[in-house]
Amino acid sequence: MSSELEEGLELRLDFGKLAAVAATGAQVVPVVLQDADSGEVLFVGYANDEALKASLEEGIAVLWSTSRNELWRKGATSGDTLALVEVRVNCEQNSLLYLVRPTTGGACHTRTPSGRSRRTCYYRAIGDDGALRPVPGAFA
Repeated sequence: MSSELEEGLELRLDFGKLAAVAATGAQVVPVVLQDADSGEVLFVGYANDEALKASLEEGIAVLWSTSRNELWRKGATSGDTLALVEVRVNCEQNSLLYLVRPTTGGACHTRTPSGRSRRTCYYRAIGDDGALRPVPGAFA
């Protein structure tokens, strides 16, 4: 299912996301998910203690869904599982880096026009005019 927000080229950043997460009282840290081989950033999610423990035990990316308030095993519904290679902690211990290997080639819940999961959620860039533009190859 496509939406203007997820597929369009109009810049509509959600500057209220972190305030909304904080308002729930959820005890989470941001997690950057990065392809361990290519270095490409796939997306940013959140983890609580339970999600981190599950990731380490199961060897896959497990996050905390801030919209559903539940554990989210990446790929449970899409099939786009991310195998966990390593977890790194930043200097202030307030964010994580999951180094992962996509098992199917995709990481994003959005799809290309041909129906494949996109490799990364970062498939649009801000142009000089402030509008979004497709990253070459990301819409194929």
